Formats: sequence, structure tokens, C-alpha cells
Amino acid sequence: MTGKKFARSTSNRVLGGVLGGISNYFDWDANLVRLVFVILSVMVGFFPLPLAYVLAWMLIPDDKHLDSSDADVRRDVTPEDHD
Repeated sequence: MTGKKFARSTSNRVLGGVLGGISNYFDWDANLVRLVFVILSVMVGFFPLPLAYVLAWMLIPDDKHLDSSDADVRRDVTPEDHD
């Protein structure tokens, strides 16, 4: 086991980052995961999978809460105004 933690993606998200988190965890293409999710949602009647997505969105933490390093933290790089 590689010690990876499952978390919602903050960098690869469209809505809540759940499918981006799945693709990051398994090293799959995020667009393929999203396509499979949409196809399965339509095939099963469009109710159970979106409900599971919303529950996962509420229960699974963001990846920024799991990683203590500042490597991927966005910082303000706007130059200061020196008048």
C-alpha cells in the first residue's frame, strides 16, 4: 500500500472534487471517471449516483486538509505598490 489517503481534489474539480479525488487516488484520467459517472447515472435512472456524490461531497475531506506541506498552496504574487 502506498499510504495514499482518499480525499476530494481541490485542484481537479468541477463541482465538489469527488470524482477528481477518485481519479487522483487510482491514477485514472479524471475526464474518463466523469464520463463513466454520467453514463452510469443515466443508466440507473439518475437518482442514486448523484445522491451518493452529494453525500461523498459532505463526508470526504478536501485534500488540502490532509496534506500539511505548503507546496500546492496558492499564494498572492501581486507585486506590492511602492509609491
